[in-house]
Amino acid sequence: MNRRTGVNLVTLFGLLSVGALPFATGCTTAYYGTMEKFGQHKRDILKSRIEAGRKDQEYAQDQFKTTYERFSEASGYDGGDFESVYNDLNREYERSEARAADVTNRIASIETVAADLFKEWQAELNLIQSAKLRGASAESLRITKGRYSELITAMKRAEAKMPPVLTAFRDQVLFLKHSLNARAIAALEGTLGEMESDVASLIRDIDVSIREAERFLQTLDSEA
Repeated sequence: MNRRTGVNLVTLFGLLSVGALPFATGCTTAYYGTMEKFGQHKRDILKSRIEAGRKDQEYAQDQFKTTYERFSEASGYDGGDFESVYNDLNREYERSEARAADVTNRIASIETVAADLFKEWQAELNLIQSAKLRGASAESLRITKGRYSELITAMKRAEAKMPPVLTAFRDQVLFLKHSLNARAIAALEGTLGEMESDVASLIRDIDVSIREAERFLQTLDSEA
């Protein structure tokens, strides 16, 4: 492998890993070292992961909305091809499940780099000889950790509302699969109200989480 190829591969590794799941301790240390060679420090990595997390939440929000809409449309179905209805709803359910998994994985990756960043920041405070500068940096750390706590709480609150909605989607999909008749469609119509309430609550919490992500990103920029 020539030098040019080697550099390109390292660059690709770094770019792909910004949003990857947390690695084992040794691998994580090597990863941070590699990223720093390209000018990407823990603060930059955290910012990238939160930006990606905001997008993951937006994608999940859109998908949950779409899935609910498909269930709502199916409740008025009066044709005879119930298997087609099942296939459509199952496909949307699986997409929602995948989007929810993306959000969960992203939260885990954010928590990992945030913990590492704050640990490093705290340790480096002791290296600052100027009391004034050390105090200013300590205050920035306090503010950043406080905003981060609000962000991760909002993200987890929204994440926690996804499984119950997914369970409701899955229950209806499986009931339809086992029946494939008008009775299953009627059962769907009878549960739409509760499903709508749960989806609306989830959408609201995702909105809050997205706003917190934007607020925290502004904090990182202002504290840079």
